[in-house]
Amino acid sequence: MISVVNLGVLDYSEGLELQRRLIDLRQANEIGDTLLLLEHTPVITLGRNARAANILASPEALTARGVEVFECDRGGDVTFHGPGQLVGYPIFDLRGHALHAEESEMRSQERGGEGARFARAGRKTLGAVDFIRRLEEVLIRTCGSFGIPTKRMKGLTGAWTETAPSAKIAALGIHVSRSVTSHGFALNVNTELSFFNLIVPCGITTHHVTSMQKELGHELNQNEVAQSISQNFGTVFSSQMLWLESIDALLGNRIGVPLKAPSELRQIHGDDQTFLA
Repeated sequence: MISVVNLGVLDYSEGLELQRRLIDLRQANEIGDTLLLLEHTPVITLGRNARAANILASPEALTARGVEVFECDRGGDVTFHGPGQLVGYPIFDLRGHALHAEESEMRSQERGGEGARFARAGRKTLGAVDFIRRLEEVLIRTCGSFGIPTKRMKGLTGAWTETAPSAKIAALGIHVSRSVTSHGFALNVNTELSFFNLIVPCGITTHHVTSMQKELGHELNQNEVAQSISQNFGTVFSSQMLWLESIDALLGNRIGVPLKAPSELRQIHGDDQTFLA
């Protein structure tokens, strides 16, 4: 069972704060796997591999457009979040998701040789890269359900349009700590693409960014896209999806759980991992 909460529009600091709270609860097994769906107010985020030079706009220009800047512990470089973009934060315990036979074979092929033998004899649950591939599959299926053919790109991550020149329609970047995931994906639905001119998106200069609205030529219903993402999560993760009206419905009577201040930086432990997708 995966619980889904659609939070509407949320400041990035609030999103970080909420993720930290839910990570602690998931690691303590006090909640099950949870998918947060939301939009952010305009913000540029820098992952742990980010280069400051990939922010092209001056602080004054960012302020003029109402864009905040945050560093975070996800993998990857620089990206933008804003209205019209559907952001998903899966708070999943990877140990609860079995590796499918085709995923095991894909892992074997990617590693080859000794790596292939290790993969066949290794763990039977999802690893971080397997999880990223599943998120890509969710996004590819979702775009496909609206008539936008998308694909993976060799050596890159995310979802990319099939029509030439291929453009990035969804970005991924996750963090894994004690087998629990955070951060996730950003799908450009009705996103104002001019915001991406403020940065070098994901540090990639050879491809541009697109949106579902741009590809189809009309605005989409954000809730319909959210429903499609939920359905595809259920299919790809072989899980039932339970929509909840609020975080309170997820937390039940756990209102006494303290929240960490957004300004605090989460300590990076030795078993933490960050991954770009």
